[in-house]
Amino acid sequence: MDYRFAHFNFNVLDMEKSLAFYKEALELEPVEEKNAPDGAFRIVYLGDPEKSGFLLELTALRDRTEPYDLGDEEFHLALTVSDYQKAHDKHAQMGCICFENPQMGIYFIQDPDGYWIEIVPACK
Repeated sequence: MDYRFAHFNFNVLDMEKSLAFYKEALELEPVEEKNAPDGAFRIVYLGDPEKSGFLLELTALRDRTEPYDLGDEEFHLALTVSDYQKAHDKHAQMGCICFENPQMGIYFIQDPDGYWIEIVPACK
């Protein structure tokens, strides 16, 4: 068998707000969209400019009005970036950095729904 990662899902309350955040913060672009015929849900798959093949699936449920319980926030998505300092400066300006670990050389940003995304410098 040949398993490969396909996507990871985040459920979001406001799809437009989330799409704007992921475009500005991480340059992720929609690559596919699925909508329920009755409007019960909208799914948008985001891809990176490098076309790694990995997708972030954002799902918005029409009837959901309360924030999602993210538990202890011990899970996260991680992305590498070629210019770590430039990314850090941009995210600091956006005010979305929620945790930094300078000893490990990483930091986390938080999306509009509270999900954490780890930013890691690309290996040289």
